[in-house]
Amino acid sequence: MKKLLRLAVFVVGTMAAMNSMAADAPKELNLGILGGQNATQQIGDNMCVKQFFDKELNVDTKLRNSSDYSGVIQGLLGGKVDMVLSMSPSSFASVYLNNPKAVSIEGILVDDTDQSRGYHSVVLVKADSKYKKLEDLKGTAFGFADPDSTSGYLIPNAAFKKMFGGTTDNSYNHFFSSTTFSGGHEQDILGVLNGQFAGAVAWSSMIGDPSTGYTSGAFGRMMRMDHPDLMKQIRIIWESPLIPNGPILVSNSLPADFKAKVVAAINKLDKDDHACFIKAVGGKQHIGPATLADYQQIIDMKKALTEGGR
Repeated sequence: MKKLLRLAVFVVGTMAAMNSMAADAPKELNLGILGGQNATQQIGDNMCVKQFFDKELNVDTKLRNSSDYSGVIQGLLGGKVDMVLSMSPSSFASVYLNNPKAVSIEGILVDDTDQSRGYHSVVLVKADSKYKKLEDLKGTAFGFADPDSTSGYLIPNAAFKKMFGGTTDNSYNHFFSSTTFSGGHEQDILGVLNGQFAGAVAWSSMIGDPSTGYTSGAFGRMMRMDHPDLMKQIRIIWESPLIPNGPILVSNSLPADFKAKVVAAINKLDKDDHACFIKAVGGKQHIGPATLADYQQIIDMKKALTEGGR
C-alpha cells in the first residue's frame, strides 16, 4: 500500500511539474530580421520560417523586421528578439560589447557550393560609367549601407582609411565629395542605379555565376524581387578580403529548456526544409559550427571604431 501511495505521489508530482513547464514555456517567439532590404520581400521570405516554428514549437512566431540594424541589436539586448538566423557580424559585435552574455552563437552560415564560411564587401558602379577602379571615384558621392553593417561600413571604412586617410566625417580627407549612409544594401544599389551615388558598397559571396547575382548576397535578392537585369547594369570595381559569414544567434534570456528546443528547431529547419532556410538567409547556405573566436577580429575592429570615432 505504501509503495502504491509513493508511486501515486511521484506520478502526480511529475505531471504537475510537466504541466508547470508547459505553462511556463513561451507562447511567442520573436525572429529578428535586419533592415536595409525591401521590408515586404523580407517578410515574405521569412513566412515559411514562421510556419515551421509555429508548428514545431507550438508558438506564435513574430517577424520583427527592423528598418535598420540597430533595431535588432537593441531587440537582442532588451530581450525583445529571441533569435536571428543571419546576423551581421558587426551588429553581433555591438551586442557582445554591450553585453557578452546576451546571446549565444549557435552556428555560422556555410556556402552550399564550396563550403566557404565568408563573404565580401564590394564596391559597385554603373556598368556604363567611366569608373574602373576605386581611385577613379575621387571627387564623387559615395554610399555606405548602415553604421552597424560589416560589409556595408565596418570593412570598407577600414580599407578607405588606410588608402586615403581621414574618416567618414571628412569623406576620407575629402577623397569623396560626400559619404552617406543610405540605410541598407538595397538602398546603396538603387542609389547607384539612379545616380545618387557614383559608387556604393554591398555584400556578395562572389561565388558562382555572376549573371545570377552569385550564390548569396544583395544582388541575388534584388534580382529575384524586381531587377532581373541588375548584373548587366552594374560593375564591381573593388572587393574586400573574406569576411566571416553572419552568426546564428539565440537569446540567453529564454528559459533554458525552451532555448534548447529553439536551437534544435533551427537546425531541423536547415535540414528538413532547406529551401525555406535558403530563402530566409538570402543565399544557398547551411549551418556550420562556430565559436566566438570566429568573430573576435570583427569585435576588435568594432571596439576600436567605437572608441576612436568613425
